[in-house]
Amino acid sequence: MRIITYKAIKQYIELHSDVQMALDEWYIKTEQSNWNCFADVKQTFNSADSIGKKRYVFNIKGNSYRLIALILFVPQIVYIRFIGTHSEYDKIKDCSKI
Repeated sequence: MRIITYKAIKQYIELHSDVQMALDEWYIKTEQSNWNCFADVKQTFNSADSIGKKRYVFNIKGNSYRLIALILFVPQIVYIRFIGTHSEYDKIKDCSKI
């Protein structure tokens, strides 16, 4: 998968260095994947959930953080739309608009 963009991860790590290893692991696993559907995503990340409109949420670092990505399976592109703490994620009213 092609991830757009690592810059979002890098910027988040600058503010929250404790999550670096977990985000780097997510990035590497995602980049090495060849997902064609949500079932493929679940095989890589068992705790991933579909939240509608091609958006998926990933639990990061034991569910302390959340990452929302828009995944386009046909062109094999993952757009990082949000990285935040679980409590920040809970404040989002409509994840499908992120």
